[in-house]
Amino acid sequence: MTELAAVKAALKTQSVETPSWAYGNSGTRFKVFAQAGVPRDPFEKLDDAAKVHEFTGVAPTVALHIPWDRVEDYGALAAHAEKRGVRIGAINSNTFQDDDYKLGSICHPDAAVRRKAVDHLLECVDIMDATGSRDLKLWFADGTNYPGQDDIRSRQDRLAEGLAEVYERLGEGQRMLLEYKLFEPAFYTTDVPDWGTAYAHCLKLGEKAQVVVDTGHHAPGTNIEFIVATLLREGKLGGFDFNSRFYADDDLMVGAADPFQLFRIMYEVVRGGGFTSDVAFMLDQCHNIEAKIPAIIRSVMNVQEATAKALLVDASALAEAQAAGDVLEANAVLMDAYNSDVRPLLREVREESGLDPEPMMAYRASGWAERVVAERVGGEQAGWGA
Repeated sequence: MTELAAVKAALKTQSVETPSWAYGNSGTRFKVFAQAGVPRDPFEKLDDAAKVHEFTGVAPTVALHIPWDRVEDYGALAAHAEKRGVRIGAINSNTFQDDDYKLGSICHPDAAVRRKAVDHLLECVDIMDATGSRDLKLWFADGTNYPGQDDIRSRQDRLAEGLAEVYERLGEGQRMLLEYKLFEPAFYTTDVPDWGTAYAHCLKLGEKAQVVVDTGHHAPGTNIEFIVATLLREGKLGGFDFNSRFYADDDLMVGAADPFQLFRIMYEVVRGGGFTSDVAFMLDQCHNIEAKIPAIIRSVMNVQEATAKALLVDASALAEAQAAGDVLEANAVLMDAYNSDVRPLLREVREESGLDPEPMMAYRASGWAERVVAERVGGEQAGWGA
C-alpha cells in the first residue's frame, strides 16, 4: 500500500462523535439566541445528527446529556438512532443544574446531596445499559469560591469514594471518562482542575477509568499536546471534547481559534497510536450565533483536515532530523505537513466512500434546513437554558 493510500485508508476509519446538546439552543451565560427549526426532543436531535453523518460519513455516534435528553424509553431512543443510521455514544451526566448542588455534588459536605449525585451517575449507567453506550462521561462543577469554605483534602476523599461506587457499577466493555476543568463555576478551588488530578483518580480506579481532554479547559499557554502524549503513553487517554477557545471555555467550533494547535494535538494522537485505539473523538461545542447543523458539519471537517495533515507527517524524515539534532529540519518536516492543502485529498476520500465531496454544499442543497423550520412548529425547543 502506498503512503497516500494508507492515509486515505486511515481517514476512512475516522469517527467523530457529535453532541446532542449542540443541536439545541445554547449560548453564553448572558443570552441564548433561539433559532427556527431547532429540535424539540432527543428524537429530533438524532434526526439532525443523522444528517451530519449522512453528509460527512464519519459522525456515526451521538452523545446524550442527562437529564437534557431524558426519555421514557431509552431502548426506543436507541432504536430510533439505529433507524436513522447512527448510534448512541457517551452518556454525559449533569450534576451542576440543581439547587442542591450549590456547594458541590459528589464532593458536597452534606452526605445526602452526595447520595443524590451518585444516584444520578448510577442512573446514567442504567441508561448506558439500555442504549448500548460504552462511555460514561463525568464532569463536575464542584469546587469552592473562598479560602476556608471547605476542606480541600476531604473533598478529594469524597470524590474518590463516589467515583469508586460508580466504577464498580460499570458493566463489561463500559468505561468511565473523567473530564477536568481549570475553573468555572468555582473560582478558588476546582475539585478536578487538571489532567493530573483526573489521572490520579483514574489510575486508582482501574483500567475502565480514563481521562477526557477538553481542549478549552486549560490555562492560557498550556501545551495540550504534551498532555495528550503523556496520557497516551500511560494508556489513560479516553477521549477528547473538541472545541476552540480564545480566552476561557469559549466552546467555539474546533479549529476556529488555533488550527495549528489542533494539528499538533492530532499529530501526537497519530504518533501515540491513539488514532487506531479506543480514544473517543467527541465534539463539545456551543453554537449560539451560527446555524447548528452546518457548524457541526464544519467542525467535523476541521477535525478531518487536522487529522489528514497529521497523517501526512513524514515520520522517518522527522525521526532522522530529530536524531541528528537538526532543529530547523525537524520543524520543517512538521510544517510541510501542516501547510499541505488536504482538501483535495478529503474530497477524494469522500467520493471513494460514495459521499458528496462537498458536505456543506450537499447539506445546503438537501433542503433539510427548510424542512425542519416548516415541520418543527409548536412544542418547546430543546436547549440548556442559560
